[in-house]
Amino acid sequence: MSTWTEDELSRVGDARELQVASERPDGTLRPYVVIWHVRVGDAIYVRSAHGPENGWFRRAQAAGIGRISSGGVEKDVRFEAAEPERADDVDATYHAKYDRFGPGPVGAVTGPNAHETTLRVVPRD
Repeated sequence: MSTWTEDELSRVGDARELQVASERPDGTLRPYVVIWHVRVGDAIYVRSAHGPENGWFRRAQAAGIGRISSGGVEKDVRFEAAEPERADDVDATYHAKYDRFGPGPVGAVTGPNAHETTLRVVPRD
């Protein structure tokens, strides 16, 4: 299993936004979508701001693989269901990173309704 380097974690984690693209069945990438993300420990997490029906989220979850670009790092990745026990840590980190943008946007990616749309982004070999 591939892992993030500390440099990659820092660069991606410190970046304000992440571009995410899921892979189509023919192996090509869909267009990038810009989203918010957080680093918690040695992991990168993403959430859908508009629930489980959001297009990028549905496609990433269904494909399970894709590519991210953030902080000067471009990486082929897997999208995995996040560990439920990390939900509160992910919430707290979203608040710490993005509260300056106001309660509406941050509220869309925090709390119990957002937990079901949390994906862990894992580098592929």
